Amino acid sequence: MPDLSRRFLLLLGCLLLSGCAGYRLGSTGGFADGRSIEIHAFQNQTTEPGLTEQLSIALRQQIHRDGTLLLETRDRGDILLEGSITQYMRQGLTFQPRDILTVRDFEIQILAKVKARNRNSGEVILDREVTGRTLVRGQIDLTAAERRATPLLMKDLARKITDLLVNEDW
Repeated sequence: MPDLSRRFLLLLGCLLLSGCAGYRLGSTGGFADGRSIEIHAFQNQTTEPGLTEQLSIALRQQIHRDGTLLLETRDRGDILLEGSITQYMRQGLTFQPRDILTVRDFEIQILAKVKARNRNSGEVILDREVTGRTLVRGQIDLTAAERRATPLLMKDLARKITDLLVNEDW
């Protein structure tokens, strides 16, 4: 009897552990771990100043946080990421109850044309437009409110770009 229960426990343990056989750590696709990326400064085709620097910072932070790709500089990255910020838009979402001309909340959108290519082969890995969004509560000083929201906008855009780079089925 003890021999039968040992076999049963051994079989049960093997079945439980085999359920984890398909689990993988790391990225879900895209580039192999250990690949490096070099981020070139994006061109700003909008009239809004300072967007390229903030996007560059947000991209570097997001890629570092994700951990799938290694950040490189000085022409050593396997993947070259470049692009341009093509649009910066504000759209009113809600208005003051008694004043339909005064915006209470608005959405800021940024549109970037992103291109990633393999340094050695020149193969284009990613070539598409990506949109980042954030909401801003309209205040007396809309410019200051918008300036405070810009890092959130860039963080959203950087997260979407990074997801496209590391996940093949995005």
